[in-house]
Amino acid sequence: MKKEELKMLLNKVKGGELDIDKALSQLEDLPFKDLGFARIDNHRELRTGYPEVVFCSGKTVEQVRDIVAFLNTKNSSVLATRATEEMFNAVHEVCPNAEFDKLSKIILIRKTTEQIPLTSISVLSAGTSDIPVAEEAAITAEIFGNKVIRIFDVGVAGIHRLYEALPRIKDSRVVIVVAGMEGALPSIVKGMIDKPVIAVPTSIGYGANFGGLSALLGMLTSCASGISVVNIDNGFGAGYLASMINKL
Repeated sequence: MKKEELKMLLNKVKGGELDIDKALSQLEDLPFKDLGFARIDNHRELRTGYPEVVFCSGKTVEQVRDIVAFLNTKNSSVLATRATEEMFNAVHEVCPNAEFDKLSKIILIRKTTEQIPLTSISVLSAGTSDIPVAEEAAITAEIFGNKVIRIFDVGVAGIHRLYEALPRIKDSRVVIVVAGMEGALPSIVKGMIDKPVIAVPTSIGYGANFGGLSALLGMLTSCASGISVVNIDNGFGAGYLASMINKL
């Protein structure tokens, strides 16, 4: 429940439009809903401005279905990351308004009608193999009400490809840069722009990449100032943080 909805409910009680019992029935799930295997945080949006997001990895198909089905009863958009197609099929049976992005493995239900900021977020990927993580970041930022510019496959192996996109990147308020291998792209981008950069290391790379560790360490030790780094393959975390920055 959002602050505006809570105020509206209280005003209806005060104005006699709603009796106390009906108001209590609407508030009974606050501050959380106990599903037995999960306690859904209904106060998340009141505290942080963003609703709870479902991390599907490690959950059963039935658990994901039931969690998303409950969240769908609320007025906020629903975002479930790292989902499988089997999970989506189960969700879609009870939530026909659900969508599935196969590339980013995200289940989403769009409900947000909040005003989109005039400023934008740019999401860059170093290579085509990094796009699934980049899409996770982009869709996360979009469902939280941001305008997103996607610029893919502009890695350091052909750095001239980046220059063509620089005007659009410079116009954004915050830039997400997703890269695997040695993870050099965020440093190069930050050296060319005056906007904050959120670097996302991916697990893409050969053996000495160590599943993204080399990219992570490269980004953490970048000599360019103004770069923050999220965990390996954490496109969601980057999109969430970028949304917060863009709406300041």
